[in-house]
Amino acid sequence: MTRILTTHVGSLPRSAAVTDLIFAQERGDALDKAQFDAVIAAAVDDAVARQVAAGIDLVSDGEMGKISYATYIKDRITGFDGDSPRTPPADLEAFPSFLERQAKGGGTPSYRRPRCVGPVEPLTLAPLHDDLAHLAAAMARHKPHGAFMNSASPGVIALFQPNDHYPTQDAYLEALAEAMRPEYEAIVAAGLLLQLDSPDLGLGRHMMYKDRSDADYLTLIGHHVDVLNHALRNVPADRVRMHVCWGNYEGPHHCDVEMGVILPTLMRAKPAGLLFETSNPRHQHDWNYFVEQAAIIPDDKILIPGVIDSTTNFIEHPRVVAERIERFAHIVGRDRVIAGTDCGFSTFAGFGAVDPAIVWAKLKTLADGAEIASARLWKAAA
Repeated sequence: MTRILTTHVGSLPRSAAVTDLIFAQERGDALDKAQFDAVIAAAVDDAVARQVAAGIDLVSDGEMGKISYATYIKDRITGFDGDSPRTPPADLEAFPSFLERQAKGGGTPSYRRPRCVGPVEPLTLAPLHDDLAHLAAAMARHKPHGAFMNSASPGVIALFQPNDHYPTQDAYLEALAEAMRPEYEAIVAAGLLLQLDSPDLGLGRHMMYKDRSDADYLTLIGHHVDVLNHALRNVPADRVRMHVCWGNYEGPHHCDVEMGVILPTLMRAKPAGLLFETSNPRHQHDWNYFVEQAAIIPDDKILIPGVIDSTTNFIEHPRVVAERIERFAHIVGRDRVIAGTDCGFSTFAGFGAVDPAIVWAKLKTLADGAEIASARLWKAAA
Protein backbone atom coordinates (compact mmCIF):
# COMPACT_ATOMS: atom_id res chain seq x y z
CA MET A 1 0.00 0.00 0.00
CA THR A 2 1.05 3.58 -0.60
CA ARG A 3 -1.39 5.10 1.89
CA ILE A 4 -2.94 4.61 5.32
CA LEU A 5 -6.04 2.41 5.13
CA THR A 6 -9.21 3.28 7.06
CA THR A 7 -11.71 1.19 9.01
CA HIS A 8 -13.93 1.38 12.09
CA VAL A 9 -14.94 -0.86 14.98
CA GLY A 10 -18.17 -2.34 13.64
CA SER A 11 -21.59 -1.14 14.72
CA LEU A 12 -23.25 1.62 12.71
CA PRO A 13 -26.58 3.45 13.06
CA ARG A 14 -29.63 1.24 12.54
CA SER A 15 -32.84 2.58 11.04
CA ALA A 16 -36.14 2.53 12.94
CA ALA A 17 -37.32 -0.28 10.64
CA VAL A 18 -34.29 -2.40 11.53
CA THR A 19 -34.52 -1.63 15.25
CA ASP A 20 -38.23 -2.48 15.38
CA LEU A 21 -37.63 -5.85 13.72
CA ILE A 22 -34.65 -6.68 15.91
CA PHE A 23 -36.63 -6.01 19.09
CA ALA A 24 -39.64 -7.91 17.75
CA GLN A 25 -37.33 -10.86 17.17
CA GLU A 26 -35.93 -10.41 20.68
CA ARG A 27 -39.45 -10.56 22.14
CA GLY A 28 -40.18 -13.75 20.22
CA ASP A 29 -42.87 -12.17 18.04
CA ALA A 30 -43.93 -14.05 14.93
CA LEU A 31 -41.97 -12.61 12.00
CA ASP A 32 -42.04 -13.08 8.27
CA LYS A 33 -38.55 -14.47 7.56
CA ALA A 34 -38.49 -13.15 4.00
CA GLN A 35 -39.48 -9.66 5.12
CA PHE A 36 -36.92 -9.70 7.94
CA ASP A 37 -34.14 -10.75 5.57
CA ALA A 38 -35.15 -8.13 3.01
CA VAL A 39 -35.04 -5.30 5.57
CA ILE A 40 -31.70 -6.38 7.00
CA ALA A 41 -30.18 -6.95 3.55
CA ALA A 42 -31.25 -3.47 2.45
CA ALA A 43 -29.79 -1.97 5.63
CA VAL A 44 -26.47 -3.75 5.12
CA ASP A 45 -26.36 -2.61 1.49
CA ASP A 46 -26.98 0.99 2.54
CA ALA A 47 -24.36 0.80 5.31
CA VAL A 48 -21.69 -0.55 2.96
CA ALA A 49 -22.54 2.05 0.33
CA ARG A 50 -22.24 4.85 2.89
CA GLN A 51 -18.94 3.51 4.21
CA VAL A 52 -17.45 3.37 0.73
CA ALA A 53 -18.75 6.87 -0.04
CA ALA A 54 -17.16 8.17 3.18
CA GLY A 55 -13.77 6.72 2.21
CA ILE A 56 -13.68 3.68 4.51
CA ASP A 57 -11.51 0.90 3.08
CA LEU A 58 -12.26 -2.03 5.40
CA VAL A 59 -16.03 -2.06 5.89
CA SER A 60 -18.50 -4.12 7.90
CA ASP A 61 -22.20 -4.97 7.83
CA GLY A 62 -22.74 -2.45 10.64
CA GLU A 63 -24.00 -5.32 12.84
CA MET A 64 -27.47 -4.70 11.38
CA GLY A 65 -28.80 -8.15 12.23
CA LYS A 66 -27.67 -8.18 15.87
CA ILE A 67 -29.34 -6.82 19.01
CA SER A 68 -25.90 -6.06 20.45
CA TYR A 69 -22.29 -7.12 20.00
CA ALA A 70 -22.26 -9.54 22.96
CA THR A 71 -25.75 -10.88 23.69
CA TYR A 72 -26.57 -11.97 20.12
CA ILE A 73 -24.77 -15.24 20.87
CA LYS A 74 -27.74 -16.63 22.83
CA ASP A 75 -29.33 -17.52 19.48
CA ARG A 76 -26.20 -19.28 18.20
CA ILE A 77 -24.90 -21.28 21.15
CA THR A 78 -26.74 -23.18 23.88
CA GLY A 79 -26.84 -22.71 27.63
CA PHE A 80 -28.38 -19.23 28.09
CA ASP A 81 -31.69 -18.12 29.57
CA GLY A 82 -33.25 -15.55 31.87
CA ASP A 83 -31.77 -12.12 32.53
CA SER A 84 -28.93 -10.59 34.54
CA PRO A 85 -28.96 -7.58 36.87
CA ARG A 86 -27.17 -4.54 35.50
CA THR A 87 -23.88 -3.89 37.27
CA PRO A 88 -22.63 -0.37 36.61
CA PRO A 89 -18.95 0.33 36.02
CA ALA A 90 -17.00 1.58 39.02
CA ASP A 91 -16.53 5.08 37.54
CA LEU A 92 -20.31 5.59 37.27
CA GLU A 93 -20.90 4.23 40.77
CA ALA A 94 -18.67 7.03 42.02
CA PHE A 95 -21.03 9.60 40.50
CA PRO A 96 -24.58 8.35 41.19
CA SER A 97 -26.26 11.51 39.91
CA PHE A 98 -24.58 11.08 36.54
CA LEU A 99 -25.40 7.36 36.52
CA GLU A 100 -29.08 8.21 37.05
CA ARG A 101 -28.99 10.80 34.27
CA GLN A 102 -27.38 8.33 31.88
CA ALA A 103 -30.01 5.69 32.65
CA LYS A 104 -32.83 8.16 31.99
CA GLY A 105 -31.20 9.11 28.70
CA GLY A 106 -31.35 5.56 27.36
CA GLY A 107 -27.71 4.70 28.01
CA THR A 108 -28.63 1.58 29.97
CA PRO A 109 -29.65 -1.27 27.63
CA SER A 110 -33.19 -2.58 28.14
CA TYR A 111 -32.80 -5.88 26.29
CA ARG A 112 -32.12 -9.18 28.06
CA ARG A 113 -28.68 -10.27 29.14
CA PRO A 114 -29.28 -13.99 29.71
CA ARG A 115 -27.20 -15.96 32.17
CA CYS A 116 -25.36 -19.21 31.52
CA VAL A 117 -27.64 -21.87 33.03
CA GLY A 118 -26.55 -25.00 31.14
CA PRO A 119 -23.84 -26.54 28.95
CA VAL A 120 -22.47 -24.14 26.35
CA GLU A 121 -22.24 -25.76 22.92
CA PRO A 122 -22.66 -24.71 19.27
CA LEU A 123 -26.34 -24.49 18.29
CA THR A 124 -26.63 -23.07 14.78
CA LEU A 125 -24.66 -21.04 12.25
CA ALA A 126 -27.79 -20.10 10.29
CA PRO A 127 -27.90 -16.47 11.53
CA LEU A 128 -24.19 -16.10 10.72
CA HIS A 129 -24.73 -17.45 7.21
CA ASP A 130 -27.47 -14.84 6.75
CA ASP A 131 -25.07 -12.11 7.90
CA LEU A 132 -22.36 -13.38 5.54
CA ALA A 133 -24.75 -13.49 2.59
CA HIS A 134 -26.00 -9.95 3.18
CA LEU A 135 -22.46 -8.57 3.43
CA ALA A 136 -21.26 -10.52 0.39
CA ALA A 137 -24.08 -9.09 -1.73
CA ALA A 138 -23.33 -5.55 -0.60
CA MET A 139 -19.61 -5.99 -1.25
CA ALA A 140 -20.28 -7.27 -4.76
CA ARG A 141 -22.36 -4.18 -5.46
CA HIS A 142 -20.17 -1.50 -3.87
CA LYS A 143 -16.70 -3.06 -4.12
CA PRO A 144 -14.90 -1.90 -0.96
CA HIS A 145 -11.17 -2.53 -0.51
CA GLY A 146 -11.98 -5.26 2.03
CA ALA A 147 -14.34 -6.19 4.85
CA PHE A 148 -14.52 -7.57 8.37
CA MET A 149 -17.21 -9.13 10.52
CA ASN A 150 -17.54 -8.80 14.28
CA SER A 151 -17.77 -11.71 16.67
CA ALA A 152 -17.90 -11.80 20.45
CA SER A 153 -14.83 -13.01 22.31
CA PRO A 154 -15.25 -15.57 25.11
CA GLY A 155 -14.27 -12.92 27.64
CA VAL A 156 -16.86 -10.34 26.62
CA ILE A 157 -19.59 -12.99 26.63
CA ALA A 158 -18.61 -13.83 30.20
CA LEU A 159 -18.47 -10.12 31.08
CA PHE A 160 -22.12 -9.48 30.24
CA GLN A 161 -23.61 -12.95 30.73
CA PRO A 162 -22.61 -14.40 34.11
CA ASN A 163 -22.00 -18.07 34.80
CA ASP A 164 -24.49 -20.05 36.88
CA HIS A 165 -23.55 -23.48 35.53
CA TYR A 166 -19.82 -24.19 35.35
CA PRO A 167 -17.85 -24.91 38.55
CA THR A 168 -15.23 -22.24 37.77
CA GLN A 169 -14.92 -19.13 35.64
CA ASP A 170 -12.03 -20.73 33.77
CA ALA A 171 -14.20 -23.70 32.82
CA TYR A 172 -16.89 -21.31 31.62
CA LEU A 173 -14.43 -19.36 29.46
CA GLU A 174 -13.05 -22.55 27.96
CA ALA A 175 -16.53 -23.78 27.05
CA LEU A 176 -17.38 -20.43 25.48
CA ALA A 177 -14.20 -20.46 23.41
CA GLU A 178 -14.91 -23.89 21.99
CA ALA A 179 -18.57 -23.07 21.32
CA MET A 180 -17.66 -19.87 19.44
CA ARG A 181 -14.84 -21.46 17.42
CA PRO A 182 -17.09 -22.55 14.51
CA GLU A 183 -18.27 -18.94 14.07
CA TYR A 184 -14.71 -17.61 14.09
CA GLU A 185 -13.58 -20.15 11.51
CA ALA A 186 -16.63 -19.63 9.29
CA ILE A 187 -16.06 -15.87 9.08
CA VAL A 188 -12.48 -16.35 7.96
CA ALA A 189 -13.47 -19.13 5.56
CA ALA A 190 -15.87 -16.67 3.94
CA GLY A 191 -12.89 -14.49 3.02
CA LEU A 192 -13.52 -11.79 5.63
CA LEU A 193 -11.34 -10.45 8.39
CA LEU A 194 -12.55 -11.70 11.76
CA GLN A 195 -12.85 -9.01 14.42
CA LEU A 196 -12.98 -10.26 18.00
CA ASP A 197 -14.66 -7.74 20.29
CA SER A 198 -12.82 -7.94 23.61
CA PRO A 199 -13.80 -5.06 25.92
CA ASP A 200 -13.30 -7.49 28.80
CA LEU A 201 -9.56 -6.79 28.55
CA GLY A 202 -10.11 -3.10 29.34
CA LEU A 203 -13.66 -2.49 30.56
CA GLY A 204 -13.50 -5.69 32.58
CA ARG A 205 -11.16 -4.02 35.08
CA HIS A 206 -13.85 -1.66 36.39
CA MET A 207 -16.79 -4.03 35.89
CA MET A 208 -16.39 -7.78 36.38
CA TYR A 209 -13.06 -7.49 38.23
CA LYS A 210 -13.44 -4.09 39.90
CA ASP A 211 -12.77 -5.49 43.38
CA ARG A 212 -9.50 -7.19 42.41
CA SER A 213 -5.92 -5.88 42.37
CA ASP A 214 -4.10 -5.03 39.15
CA ALA A 215 -1.94 -8.12 39.65
CA ASP A 216 -5.02 -10.33 39.99
CA TYR A 217 -6.61 -8.64 37.00
CA LEU A 218 -3.62 -9.35 34.79
CA THR A 219 -3.69 -13.00 35.80
CA LEU A 220 -7.41 -13.23 35.07
CA ILE A 221 -7.34 -11.54 31.67
CA GLY A 222 -4.24 -13.55 30.83
CA HIS A 223 -6.52 -16.58 30.86
CA HIS A 224 -9.03 -14.70 28.68
CA VAL A 225 -6.25 -14.31 26.12
CA ASP A 226 -5.15 -17.94 26.46
CA VAL A 227 -8.63 -19.33 25.73
CA LEU A 228 -9.08 -16.89 22.85
CA ASN A 229 -5.79 -17.98 21.33
CA HIS A 230 -6.83 -21.62 21.64
CA ALA A 231 -10.14 -20.91 19.91
CA LEU A 232 -8.17 -19.34 17.05
CA ARG A 233 -5.83 -22.30 16.63
CA ASN A 234 -7.07 -23.03 13.10
CA VAL A 235 -7.16 -19.40 11.96
CA PRO A 236 -4.16 -17.44 10.58
CA ALA A 237 -3.22 -14.49 12.78
CA ASP A 238 -3.22 -12.07 9.85
CA ARG A 239 -6.92 -12.76 9.22
CA VAL A 240 -7.93 -11.65 12.71
CA ARG A 241 -8.07 -8.37 14.58
CA MET A 242 -9.09 -7.69 18.19
CA HIS A 243 -10.90 -4.67 19.60
CA VAL A 244 -10.15 -3.54 23.16
CA CYS A 245 -11.91 -0.65 24.89
CA TRP A 246 -12.89 0.71 28.28
CA GLY A 247 -16.60 1.11 27.62
CA ASN A 248 -18.32 3.00 24.82
CA TYR A 249 -20.02 5.62 26.95
CA GLU A 250 -19.48 9.22 27.92
CA GLY A 251 -18.48 9.15 31.58
CA PRO A 252 -15.69 9.86 34.05
CA HIS A 253 -13.56 6.83 33.07
CA HIS A 254 -11.22 7.68 35.95
CA CYS A 255 -11.20 3.99 36.94
CA ASP A 256 -9.93 2.79 33.54
CA VAL A 257 -6.90 0.53 33.81
CA GLU A 258 -3.92 2.15 32.10
CA MET A 259 -2.96 0.89 28.66
CA GLY A 260 0.59 0.54 29.94
CA VAL A 261 -0.58 -2.05 32.47
CA ILE A 262 -2.41 -4.29 30.01
CA LEU A 263 -0.29 -3.77 26.87
CA PRO A 264 2.02 -6.78 27.51
CA THR A 265 -1.05 -9.02 27.86
CA LEU A 266 -2.59 -7.61 24.67
CA MET A 267 0.60 -8.32 22.76
CA ARG A 268 0.26 -12.03 23.65
CA ALA A 269 -3.06 -12.31 21.83
CA LYS A 270 -2.91 -14.10 18.47
CA PRO A 271 -4.83 -11.56 16.33
CA ALA A 272 -2.41 -9.53 14.22
CA GLY A 273 -4.58 -6.41 14.35
CA LEU A 274 -5.26 -4.45 17.54
CA LEU A 275 -7.99 -1.80 17.65
CA PHE A 276 -7.97 0.49 20.68
CA GLU A 277 -9.07 3.91 21.94
CA THR A 278 -6.87 7.00 21.60
CA SER A 279 -9.30 9.85 20.90
CA ASN A 280 -11.39 10.30 24.04
CA PRO A 281 -9.83 12.53 26.73
CA ARG A 282 -8.96 9.62 29.05
CA HIS A 283 -6.82 7.81 26.48
CA GLN A 284 -5.25 10.46 24.28
CA HIS A 285 -1.96 9.90 26.09
CA ASP A 286 -1.86 6.16 25.48
CA TRP A 287 0.45 6.47 22.47
CA ASN A 288 3.22 7.13 25.00
CA TYR A 289 2.92 3.58 26.33
CA PHE A 290 3.52 2.22 22.83
CA VAL A 291 6.70 4.31 22.69
CA GLU A 292 7.84 3.16 26.12
CA GLN A 293 7.06 -0.52 25.40
CA ALA A 294 7.92 -0.59 21.69
CA ALA A 295 10.30 -3.50 22.26
CA ILE A 296 7.42 -5.85 23.19
CA ILE A 297 5.35 -5.11 20.07
CA PRO A 298 5.77 -8.08 17.70
CA ASP A 299 6.87 -7.25 14.17
CA ASP A 300 3.67 -8.66 12.71
CA LYS A 301 1.29 -6.56 14.84
CA ILE A 302 -0.89 -4.01 13.03
CA LEU A 303 -1.97 -1.07 15.20
CA ILE A 304 -5.45 0.32 14.53
CA PRO A 305 -5.79 3.32 16.86
CA GLY A 306 -9.13 5.04 17.25
CA VAL A 307 -8.51 8.43 15.65
CA ILE A 308 -12.10 9.66 16.02
CA ASP A 309 -14.25 9.45 19.15
CA SER A 310 -17.49 7.46 19.15
CA THR A 311 -19.33 9.10 22.06
CA THR A 312 -19.50 12.78 21.05
CA ASN A 313 -21.00 14.74 18.17
CA PHE A 314 -17.83 16.75 17.60
CA ILE A 315 -16.52 16.20 14.07
CA GLU A 316 -12.77 15.99 14.48
CA HIS A 317 -10.61 18.19 12.25
CA PRO A 318 -8.78 16.14 9.59
CA ARG A 319 -5.45 17.58 10.77
CA VAL A 320 -6.09 16.27 14.27
CA VAL A 321 -6.89 12.87 12.80
CA ALA A 322 -3.68 12.99 10.76
CA GLU A 323 -1.59 13.85 13.81
CA ARG A 324 -3.04 10.89 15.73
CA ILE A 325 -2.25 8.53 12.86
CA GLU A 326 1.28 9.84 12.46
CA ARG A 327 2.12 9.29 16.13
CA PHE A 328 1.66 5.55 15.70
CA ALA A 329 3.25 5.43 12.27
CA HIS A 330 6.41 6.88 13.80
CA ILE A 331 6.39 4.08 16.41
CA VAL A 332 5.84 0.96 14.28
CA GLY A 333 6.09 2.25 10.71
CA ARG A 334 3.49 3.55 8.28
CA ASP A 335 2.81 0.08 6.82
CA ARG A 336 1.66 -1.24 10.19
CA VAL A 337 -0.98 1.38 11.00
CA ILE A 338 -4.65 1.51 9.97
CA ALA A 339 -6.86 4.44 10.96
CA GLY A 340 -9.85 3.35 13.06
CA THR A 341 -12.45 4.58 15.54
CA ASP A 342 -12.50 4.42 19.32
CA CYS A 343 -15.53 2.13 19.36
CA GLY A 344 -18.76 1.37 17.51
CA PHE A 345 -21.49 3.91 16.86
CA SER A 346 -24.49 1.77 17.83
CA THR A 347 -23.40 -0.55 20.61
CA PHE A 348 -26.91 -1.96 20.83
CA ALA A 349 -29.96 -1.58 18.61
CA GLY A 350 -31.89 1.61 19.23
CA PHE A 351 -29.06 3.48 20.92
CA GLY A 352 -26.29 5.68 19.64
CA ALA A 353 -24.82 8.76 21.29
CA VAL A 354 -23.82 10.23 17.94
CA ASP A 355 -26.46 11.50 15.52
CA PRO A 356 -26.57 9.15 12.48
CA ALA A 357 -25.84 11.93 9.98
CA ILE A 358 -22.85 12.99 12.07
CA VAL A 359 -21.54 9.40 12.17
CA TRP A 360 -21.03 9.49 8.40
CA ALA A 361 -19.43 12.95 8.61
CA LYS A 362 -17.03 11.66 11.26
CA LEU A 363 -16.08 8.70 9.09
CA LYS A 364 -15.48 11.09 6.19
CA THR A 365 -13.14 13.20 8.34
CA LEU A 366 -11.34 9.99 9.34
CA ALA A 367 -10.68 9.30 5.66
CA ASP A 368 -9.66 12.92 5.04
CA GLY A 369 -7.21 12.79 7.94
CA ALA A 370 -5.77 9.51 6.69
CA GLU A 371 -5.19 11.14 3.30
CA ILE A 372 -3.27 14.01 4.93
CA ALA A 373 -1.21 11.60 7.04
CA SER A 374 -0.46 9.44 4.00
CA ALA A 375 0.81 12.39 2.00
CA ARG A 376 3.11 13.44 4.83
CA LEU A 377 4.39 9.96 5.64
CA TRP A 378 5.14 8.91 2.08
CA LYS A 379 6.65 12.31 1.23
CA ALA A 380 8.95 12.04 4.24
CA ALA A 381 10.12 8.63 3.05
CA ALA A 382 10.73 9.71 -0.54
